[in-house]
Amino acid sequence: MKYTSTGNKDTRSGFGAGLYELGKVNPNVVALCADLIGSLKMEDFSREFPDRFFQTGIAEANMIGLSAGLTIGGKIPFAGTFAVFATGRVYDQIRQSVAYSNKNVKICASHAGITLGEDGATHQMLEDIGLMKMLPNMTVINTCDYNQTKAATIAIANHVGPVYLRFGRPAVPNFTPADQQFTIGKAVKLTEGTQVSVFATGHLVWKALEAADMLEQQGISAEVVNIHTIKPLDEEAIIRSIQKTGCAVTAEEHMMNGGLGDSIAQVVARIHPVPLEMVAINDTFGESGTPEELMVKYGLDAPSIVKAAKRAIARKNN
Repeated sequence: MKYTSTGNKDTRSGFGAGLYELGKVNPNVVALCADLIGSLKMEDFSREFPDRFFQTGIAEANMIGLSAGLTIGGKIPFAGTFAVFATGRVYDQIRQSVAYSNKNVKICASHAGITLGEDGATHQMLEDIGLMKMLPNMTVINTCDYNQTKAATIAIANHVGPVYLRFGRPAVPNFTPADQQFTIGKAVKLTEGTQVSVFATGHLVWKALEAADMLEQQGISAEVVNIHTIKPLDEEAIIRSIQKTGCAVTAEEHMMNGGLGDSIAQVVARIHPVPLEMVAINDTFGESGTPEELMVKYGLDAPSIVKAAKRAIARKNN
């Protein structure tokens, strides 16, 4: 495998580290949190910059409204809470006060997806990417590890407009460069391949690399592309890859309806139709369990990506 993990770290800590770095260099960056400072790893920012930190309590709708208002004075608000609260609970406020008004608010959502784990279905937000990507003006980012989350957090401060930044709770392999430059809307090719393209996002990127290694051992060449930005989608990178391989797999920790696979399917159908298989949650809620147990049960692991790749290749060859 081309990429090697330097150890497991949670992506939410990457957000906390990036936010703290921003606080030191950009006085316009402010942070808001809905009673989850520890869970969002916002302790360093809140301690060092108390005059730029706002604890809204369990009042997420107010937090979004406050964030929108702060932008009018030139501030760059980073509003943090769990993904289920950051999107589902406050969708009206995001739609009206942030997206419609094109306010420079950064909605930072932790504990996304099924890897939230033991808290169960009520908190395992699997529809958030779909909700956010449908909103005009909204940029949607889903990072894969600690380093990329830190880099993305820093990068979105320079982007003018609403951003939804999605990350997670569990410690996962940290394998992307610590000194990377994060470019919104530009996919990152991780491995070269000729027989199948694997477009992965978030926690599934590492699983895709594992799957590519497994496929290589079986004589199958897979190209792995990290789609960290769901919107705007890097259509050029997607088309360039599938023109070479002739088939594709998408992999994500999200509902199949409305997620990355949905977006890529639209591109493929419009521009260059090829067989496409999707690895995602298929129209069901989650349940309580450890992150790894749930990833295996719901088919979000490397063996599931391998099977999907073989299906796509078989369809291409028929």
